[in-house]
Amino acid sequence: MASLKSAKRITVKIGSALLVDAVSGDLRLDWLRSLAADIAVLKGQGKDVIIVSSGSIALGRRVLGLAAGDLLLEQAQAAAAVGQIRLARAYEEVLGPLGIKTAQVLLTLEDSADRRRYLNSRATLNTLLGFGVVPIVNENDTVATDEIRFGDNDRLAAQVAGMAGADVLLLLSDVDGLYTANPQRDPAAVRLDVVKEITPQIEAMAGDAGSIGAKGGMKTKIMAAKVAMLAGCAMAITQGAVLNPLQALMEGANCTWFEAKDNPHTARKRWISGMKPQGELRVDAGAAAALKCGKSLLAAGVTHVSEDFSRGDPVSIVGPDGAELAKGLAGYNAVEIGLVAGKQSHQIEAILGYAGRTALIHRDDMVM
Repeated sequence: MASLKSAKRITVKIGSALLVDAVSGDLRLDWLRSLAADIAVLKGQGKDVIIVSSGSIALGRRVLGLAAGDLLLEQAQAAAAVGQIRLARAYEEVLGPLGIKTAQVLLTLEDSADRRRYLNSRATLNTLLGFGVVPIVNENDTVATDEIRFGDNDRLAAQVAGMAGADVLLLLSDVDGLYTANPQRDPAAVRLDVVKEITPQIEAMAGDAGSIGAKGGMKTKIMAAKVAMLAGCAMAITQGAVLNPLQALMEGANCTWFEAKDNPHTARKRWISGMKPQGELRVDAGAAAALKCGKSLLAAGVTHVSEDFSRGDPVSIVGPDGAELAKGLAGYNAVEIGLVAGKQSHQIEAILGYAGRTALIHRDDMVM
């Protein structure tokens, strides 16, 4: 079973109810400092950590003097704009003294639904993690409308975990796992230690949001589990209100684990394999041999481009004899690849007018 000890890349989702006091509207600084200490331990073990954090609207509404209750869209966006600054600063102030750099990443549903934006967001996250940074991700509430909203950070966290190739997603909650019924109402409710498949029975166990200021509930967590498990990412729901919640989980705190059948790498390859190609790239014998050895596709090996496709679209890669060798997500559009086909990588910038990526299709975005 997946665990924090074996995980290499961990996404942690933090809800508003954990981060912001429901009565005063202030940050729970003691709790946040304890979380920062946990993150420092994980970083010290060589693990990558991504934080998906709510709290911007809750922090901003207090500054603006907005009353409790539902907000109009423009009020929520204004509160988010004010609160995002405070939220990012709070994480910087607790993680900075521990030698950990932070970055703010704001996303909308479009950033994961559109393949071009998905690739851009994925590249940014991976680059930040490569620099040892802890990205602090939140929904971009200042611009998001209903049509482009995740609506809750449980599902956002699952999308981010899949996007970044995390092998574990932790949802810090106000309950210590998934129960057969609402434990606050049914004393006979039993917590499940492990869920291997999301069945209709599992979905029926989910309730609605129970915390003040919370948008998600167990339903959204089950939806998040579906997304994470398909991406090869195990997920845990555990009690987050305690100090040092990640340490508590490592020491055996109650939780429910949702098992992934594959690892992130295998799941991503399967996802790409199931896509319908929007175009075709023909390569020479040298490139074909390199691909079979696990290399990325470079411009020098491309001999022909067919169809009109966009960056991020799935394309078929065929050898000199026309037989399909691989399928992958294009790093450039068809016109751009046509311009640089057969050229050396160092010539790409001069031809296209900007410094692009070396690989036309990276090996991580390709399945043989």
